[in-house]
Amino acid sequence: MRFDNWTREKMWARQQIAAPDVDYAVWEREKLRLSRMPELNPACTFVVDVYRGRYAYASLGFADLFGYDRQKIATLENQGDYLESRIHPDDLSQLHTLQVELGKFIYTLPAGRRNDYCNIYSFRMRNAKQQYIRVTSRHRVLEQDRNGKAWLIIGQTDISPDQREQGPVHCTVMNLRNGELFSPASLAAPAVCLTRREKEVLQLIRNGFSSKEIAGKLYISIHTVNIHRQNLLRKLGAQNAVEAVSRGIETGVLIR
Repeated sequence: MRFDNWTREKMWARQQIAAPDVDYAVWEREKLRLSRMPELNPACTFVVDVYRGRYAYASLGFADLFGYDRQKIATLENQGDYLESRIHPDDLSQLHTLQVELGKFIYTLPAGRRNDYCNIYSFRMRNAKQQYIRVTSRHRVLEQDRNGKAWLIIGQTDISPDQREQGPVHCTVMNLRNGELFSPASLAAPAVCLTRREKEVLQLIRNGFSSKEIAGKLYISIHTVNIHRQNLLRKLGAQNAVEAVSRGIETGVLIR
């Protein structure tokens, strides 16, 4: 998968969620549950619908705390990026960049591990008094489609307890399985550098050719093919040819 010129919208589209794989009755139940959350948790809550590529919900706490129009918050699914209009412009640009970088990391993981993370951001938003204040926003998967793809993303935004915090957007990533914390920089997948011949061998493996057939097509010995295969496993961090092909697709070495 090539990551050139990625945007959040392209990341959402990358999920390739199909209509039969999402159940909006589930979302209606979730929305009812979320409407009751302010009684227990004063944080401002929002939901992104990845299938439809838009914001699907925001609690009215956003209107109270940040001075949004209540009617627009109540009909957020029709308001585009309205929820982002009070984020500091410099921080908004950094947020989008970070979200894309984290998306690149997510798509280097096996499908079964892609929903295991919570992204925690700290940035500035303009409140109802027209003052910029520091907020903390936590984003994670709320619902998956029938194939385990991230369908609904929930975010909870609250006033940061440290208003003295300065500088650009801060981001921490939490592994929800074990509680480990990472910075986006530490999660960035290392570049995979394959030689031209290694790429040719990997493509032929993907096409189902045996080592003997690859040797014939490339006019090299089977021994040389096997050396290339060993190098591919090492460079791609794979245990076998199937994993190597999968990693080749995920890192953009092979085109889908």
